[in-house]
Amino acid sequence: MAVANTTKTSWRLQEFVAHSSNVSCLALGKSSGRLLATGGEDCRVNIWAVSKPNCIMSLTGHSKPVECVQFNSSEEQVVAGSQSGSLRVWDLEAAKILRTLMGHKANITSLDFHPFGEYLASGSMDTNIKLWDVRRKGCVFRYKGHTQAVRCLAFSPDGKWLASASDDSTIKLWDLTAGKMITEFTAHTAAVNIVQFHPNEYLLASGSSDRTIKLWDLEKFKMIGSSEGETSPVRCILFSPDGCCLYSGAVDFLRVYGWEPDRCFDVVPVGWGKVADLAICNHQLIGLSHHLTNVSSYVVDLTRVKSSGGSVIQGVIQDDKPLTEPSPKGSTLRRNYERPITTCSSQRVKQSSEADRRSPEGERRSPSSEDEREEKESTAEIRNAEDYKEIFQPRNAISRTPPKMSEPFPAPLEDETFVVRASQVMDVVTPMPDKHLPGQLKNPPIASSTPVQRVEPTVVSSAPRPIPTATASTIRPSVSNPPVPRQPPRTAVATAKAKAQPNIILSVRNEPIGLNVADFLPSAPNNRPSVLGDEEALSQIKKGHDTMCVMLTSRHKNLETVRTVWGSGDVKTSLDTAVSMNDLSIVIDILNIVNLKPSLWKLDLCTSILPQIEELLQSKYESYVQTGCMSLKLILKRFWPLISDTLKAPPSVGVDITREERHHKCKTCYKQLKNLSNVVKNKADQVGRHGSAFKELQLLMAPLDY
Repeated sequence: MAVANTTKTSWRLQEFVAHSSNVSCLALGKSSGRLLATGGEDCRVNIWAVSKPNCIMSLTGHSKPVECVQFNSSEEQVVAGSQSGSLRVWDLEAAKILRTLMGHKANITSLDFHPFGEYLASGSMDTNIKLWDVRRKGCVFRYKGHTQAVRCLAFSPDGKWLASASDDSTIKLWDLTAGKMITEFTAHTAAVNIVQFHPNEYLLASGSSDRTIKLWDLEKFKMIGSSEGETSPVRCILFSPDGCCLYSGAVDFLRVYGWEPDRCFDVVPVGWGKVADLAICNHQLIGLSHHLTNVSSYVVDLTRVKSSGGSVIQGVIQDDKPLTEPSPKGSTLRRNYERPITTCSSQRVKQSSEADRRSPEGERRSPSSEDEREEKESTAEIRNAEDYKEIFQPRNAISRTPPKMSEPFPAPLEDETFVVRASQVMDVVTPMPDKHLPGQLKNPPIASSTPVQRVEPTVVSSAPRPIPTATASTIRPSVSNPPVPRQPPRTAVATAKAKAQPNIILSVRNEPIGLNVADFLPSAPNNRPSVLGDEEALSQIKKGHDTMCVMLTSRHKNLETVRTVWGSGDVKTSLDTAVSMNDLSIVIDILNIVNLKPSLWKLDLCTSILPQIEELLQSKYESYVQTGCMSLKLILKRFWPLISDTLKAPPSVGVDITREERHHKCKTCYKQLKNLSNVVKNKADQVGRHGSAFKELQLLMAPLDY
C-alpha cells in the first residue's frame, strides 16, 4: 500500500541580502502579505516582493540609519523614520518622495498610518507621540505621557483611538477626537513591544519583554486574559482575520492563543529566530526575520495549525476545561467597531492651536525651502521595472496584488530539505556559499554570494557601467541584467560593514569567530594534496580542547560558589562574590538573571554593579554591551528619582544614620553615573543598533547635566 506524501506545516521560503550594511527594521504589507519594506544602516529603504529575489525599488533621502518603516493600508505609500528623528513618506505608485516631516528630537521607534484619513502617527525615543497631517505637511497634535521610548503605535479599526506601547511598561489609549488619554494599562512588568486591536471587537492585545501576552477589554478597561507560555520576549502578535485566535511570533516558534478562558491551541516550530513581522494571506502566515545584512522569509500553513477546539498544549493552559467553538463573527457580547461607510476622510482629530504650532515645540505647517531641498535629495530608484509595473501601476485596487503572487506559496514535502525546496530562489540568492567554497571563507560574504545589482542598487547606478569580464560571467545565469564585475562592489560593501561594526564580536553569528578551514589541514610540500590519517585528524580537532575544558571547569566552579551564596537570599553578597572573581563572564551570568527580575534591584546593589557596567559598555563582546545597557537602563529608571531627590534634600536636623547611609550611597551612585555618562556620550555617535541603544541611554542620563 503506497503511503501518500505529506507536506510541511512550516518552511523557509527564501533568504537574501537586503542591504549593503545591517538591516535595522522591516515591515510587511498587511493587506496583501506580499509586499516588503526593509530599512538599513545604509540609510536606504528597499521595497521587495515576497519570494522574489530582486529589489523592486530603492528609496533614498535619509542621512541617518533608518530605524522604522511602515506601509499604509492600501500599500500605496511607505513611511520611514530615522535615527535623526525625521520622517519621509514616499508615494510608491508615483515613485517619488511625498512628504518630509521634522519634529522629533531622537530616534523614531514606531509608526502607523491612520486606517482612513491622511494621518500618520509616530513615536520616538524622546517619549513623545506626534500625529501628522500628511496632506498639510505638519504635526497637528502631540501626545505626552510616556516616560521612555514609544515602541509601538496602533490605530483602532474605526480610526477613533490610538494605542501606544512603551519601554516604561505601560500601554496608553488616546482619544483622537478629544486629544487626551482615555486610560492606561500597567499590568506588564517590562517593556511593552507590540500592541494590536482586535479586527472587530473592542479588544486589545499586547506583548511584552516580561514574556507575557495580555488582552484588554476596551469597554470595561480591564485585563481579561494573560498567557504565560512564552519563553522569550514577545515582539510580534497578530489576530486572525476573523478574530477567533491570536498568533504570537516567539523565537523559533509560532504560538496560537485563545481567550476567555486563556488557552494555547498549538505550538508550531518554525526556526525563524527573532521574527520581526507577521502577515496573513491565503490561509498562510508569512513571517520575516533579519540578521546582519540578511532577511529571511518563512511560511506557516494555517490550515494545518489548530486555532480552536478542546485539545490544548499541556503546561500552558490555566485549566483543563474543554474550549467551546468560537462564536460566529458578530454574535459576541462584546461591542464591535463602527467603521465609516466610505474611506473618504471625514475623521475629526484634536489639533494643536496656532500658537502651539508657531512655538519652538511646534512644527512647520507649510513647505519651506529647506523641505524642498531635502525632498529633491530624496529619490525613488526603480530597480525592477517589470515587478514595479505589475504591482504599482494598475489603478484598479482589486488587481493591486500581483496575479502571480495571489496564489498560496506551495508547501514542500516533509522529506524535502530546505536546499531542495529553495533551489528555485536560492539559485539566485545563494546566501551562504561559504559552505560549498571553503577556500573563500575569508572573503566578504555579500560580494561573493549575491549579484551586486540586487544587493546594493546605488553601487551600480552611481558608477559608470564597467565592461563585462570573465569574473562576471559566473553571475550571468542568476540575473537578467547585464553582468558587472564583483571586485569593485566588494570593496564598497566591505567598507560599509567595517564602519557599521568596528571590532565587535557579535552575539549571534553564522560561523565561529577565528576559525579557518586551512588550520585543520596540514601544510603539504610543493602544494600537493596530502591525505590526513585518523590520528592526525583527531589531534587537529582536539587542539585547544584541554585549555577550553580547564576554562569551563573553572567557570563552573565559580558559578557554583555564587549559587551557594545566592541560596542564602543575599543578592548583594552574591554579586560582590562574582565581582571579586575578576571574571566578567560570571558577572554577566548574574546580571542576566537580575535584569529579568527588576524587583531584586536595591540601591546598594547599584553601588557594586555600576563600576562593572563601565567595563561592560566598553567590551568587544556585543552580548556584554547589551547586558550592560539593559542594567544601566534599569538603574536609571528605578533609582535616578531617588538619587536626585536625596542629593537635593536639605540637611536633616539631628542624627539620622539611615538617612546618612542612603545619602552616601546616592552620592557614590551619582559619581559613577557621571563617569558612565561620558562613556555613553562617546558611543552615542555609533551607527546601528549600538548607537541607537547608547542614544537612548544618553537621553535618560540628560538630567545628570543639570
